[in-house]
Amino acid sequence: IPGISSMKRTFYKNWTKSKKKAFTKYAKKVESKQIDLEAEYARIAKYAQVLRVIAHTTMRDLHHIKQKKAHVMEIQVNGGSIADKLTYAKGLLEQHVPVTSVFQKDEMIDVISITKGHGYEGVVHRWGVKRLPRKTHRGLRRVACIGAWHPSRVMFSVARAGQNGFHHRT
Repeated sequence: IPGISSMKRTFYKNWTKSKKKAFTKYAKKVESKQIDLEAEYARIAKYAQVLRVIAHTTMRDLHHIKQKKAHVMEIQVNGGSIADKLTYAKGLLEQHVPVTSVFQKDEMIDVISITKGHGYEGVVHRWGVKRLPRKTHRGLRRVACIGAWHPSRVMFSVARAGQNGFHHRT
């Protein structure tokens, strides 16, 4: 299967030093008929309400991205009954699916993802607050005033240090 090594890379921290054994035990069980795929398909058709397939990018086709690990995603299959969806998904199994066969030009799609994580950050980097003058007591990379005496609490809209990035975005 072309590009399978780029998908397998996602399961390893260091691909070059690993034994590259991901999915080998499962593949042996399927070859030796210990796992009956048709029985698994029948079970999916009988009990499943939603059908999703796991897809990955072929990184060697994406020359402008200097990355070897594939992007792995879960895609829901819609339209028709579960049996229709299952036959459609089985037809696409281990096949190269171009983007043009899935989406039309100028089609609007919803994308859900996580932003790049930056860990715990101060207010200057996290919110872009201006630094205080050089001779400031107790540090200058902070907010000068976090609110009035009353209400005697810090408002939600005041810039504070904390987690920056790794947020869910739609």
